[in-house]
Amino acid sequence: MQAKNPQSMGQAVFASVGIEGLLGSGGRALAEDGRARLARAARAGQGLGAPAPRSTAREERDEALGSQQSLEQILEERFGFAAFRPGQREVISALREHKAALAVFPTGAGKSLCYQLPALALPGLTLVVSPLIALMKDQLDLLGRRGIPASRLDSSLPEEEARQAVERVRSGELKLLFVAPERFNNERFLGMLRQCRISLFAVDEAHCISEWGHNFRPDYLKLAQLGRELGVERVLALTATATPAVVESICRAFGIPREAAVVTGFYRPNLELLTTPVAAGERDGLLLQRLRARAGGTTIVYVTLQKTAERVAAMLEAQGLPARAYHAGMEAEDRTRVQDWWRLGDDRIVVATIAFGMGIDKADVRYVYHYNLPKSLESYSQEIGRAGRDGKPSIVEMLSCADDVPALENFAYGDTPTESSLKGLVDEILASGESFDVSQYALAGRHDLRPLVLKTALTYLELLGVLRQGTPFYAGYEFQAREPLDALVRRFEGERALFLERLFAECKRGRVWLSLDAAEVASRLGAQRSRVVKALEYLEEKGWIELRASEVRQRYSRLRPAEDASVLVGELARRFATREEGELQRLQQVLGVVTRDGCQVHALVGHFGERREGRCGHCTWCRTGKAQVLPASAPFAPLPAGLEVTQLASLRAKHPQALREPRQVSRFLCGLTSPALTRAKLARHDLFGALEERRFAEVLEWCSGWVGQR
Repeated sequence: MQAKNPQSMGQAVFASVGIEGLLGSGGRALAEDGRARLARAARAGQGLGAPAPRSTAREERDEALGSQQSLEQILEERFGFAAFRPGQREVISALREHKAALAVFPTGAGKSLCYQLPALALPGLTLVVSPLIALMKDQLDLLGRRGIPASRLDSSLPEEEARQAVERVRSGELKLLFVAPERFNNERFLGMLRQCRISLFAVDEAHCISEWGHNFRPDYLKLAQLGRELGVERVLALTATATPAVVESICRAFGIPREAAVVTGFYRPNLELLTTPVAAGERDGLLLQRLRARAGGTTIVYVTLQKTAERVAAMLEAQGLPARAYHAGMEAEDRTRVQDWWRLGDDRIVVATIAFGMGIDKADVRYVYHYNLPKSLESYSQEIGRAGRDGKPSIVEMLSCADDVPALENFAYGDTPTESSLKGLVDEILASGESFDVSQYALAGRHDLRPLVLKTALTYLELLGVLRQGTPFYAGYEFQAREPLDALVRRFEGERALFLERLFAECKRGRVWLSLDAAEVASRLGAQRSRVVKALEYLEEKGWIELRASEVRQRYSRLRPAEDASVLVGELARRFATREEGELQRLQQVLGVVTRDGCQVHALVGHFGERREGRCGHCTWCRTGKAQVLPASAPFAPLPAGLEVTQLASLRAKHPQALREPRQVSRFLCGLTSPALTRAKLARHDLFGALEERRFAEVLEWCSGWVGQR
């Protein structure tokens, strides 16, 4: 990477910290250069992959990515591979021809090489976006062993390591930088990127951009627009799971030509795919039987709930098997310890939620068992894809139990907001003026919306043309000086020294840290907020203070002067209902494969658009010739059997905000958290989760009648 305007050390560095830094106007040339570059990118108008004006596509292509021979030389010399794996050559060729590509490869099929190799051939920075910290760490270890300069920026990184990564970006030393999508909410990070030449923008887990995909993340929709604003030269989207409809969504969002989408196929001939119907009470015994009978080999047992992971791992360990639990509720150090223990052995068992396995490079996993039903075929495909990456025979078996259905359905229902929550949100937004900023955390709490649900609702309003999101900013800052404040002031002269002295005087002093609201302090100083922020960032950059940002706020602008609130609420409710129905359908698709009267492997790959004829020969149906039938779940007595209704009524009267509506009461009884329940500390109550084994729709129907009678 090369900075747009290289600066010498000393006082000239002030210009590198942006407009209204300590120097005041000293950063204008740099900012104007950035604006000109963004304007060129906007005029190009050719999608995210469109570069600035150039001579011809072929000249740019040959100069940037080099010849096929030179790429193969890099492949062998830097990565130790004699030949490309299926699809890799085609993806790199698409980047050369179209400046954009989509790679849809099965788990473990070599997606990462599609940006690692071009990163070495391209002149600037390759920016890799991934939500998976484990993947970042694994790839950095591998790249480090190969002598390839790469780093990451994420929330788990110690401050000193993060500072070093930023310095390596600014100096042009780094070839690859890995970041999570949430990093783009950091205005300091965006400011750094605007000074970079980003030769390749690689977005992993790109299926998250699809509004109707199985793992929609609102932050991903912003990535395509941010790429355009940053003027990235090439874009590469990557995923292991994409139906044809999701492929179209990804290509449309990132401006990738359909012919630049490379889908290698999902069929895995070395995986023996088994589905075994089992009653809930017999499942532990069956799993234990399978694990004792296996010929040896690293094993993953997937479960739905964290408490199930703990219970099953303890049960296996008590039976003399080398098993440990892994889930998102564990401390990061404990998760890393379990992951390393499992990876370094050849016969170890990890009992894990879906938090485990993403980005882990281990080719010799011999067994993957699903103790619980997976929530979708997309999740299932990813999870079984972690077995047998070395091409050797491996077993993936689902212990199929109908009793799992209510818990999985409840996850879908739990994310659907009440209409009153949506109305409160829309009313607040429409009353906030043409431009406003909000704390999304506080906004979610005011309207009893989970944070991800709020982000989704705000994204829907953007898609409907109601809002435009601006650059987030931090309202609060804290810093700890590494030398006396008066010594810091003496490092400067004239107006700059006076400005810094007045800034320090406005800070609130704790025992060690000083804190301030940047906007309030700027107003009292008669300065721009950006000057206050850039001054603090410069002091941190020089190592004179330790700086922490807090209280992130998101900027929004209204795009139309008038809106019909009731129409917007109705449209939001319709979209969330559609998402809920989509999640329920995905679960039914899983059950459809389990009970299919036909080849189950062909049904699975057919879900992703791959058509195969005949029988696979290595699934349960092909082995037995019979469709599987799930044992019926034990029936429950009609509600309110088993429920302390008087206690519930008393609790509802005591907490009218948290338990006002039937859906709120249903969430509480089914053990689904929300901001209002958390604030009222109701997740600790004995009735929380009292009906978690029942289907949410049944509980909601009873609650609607019960609330309506009161």
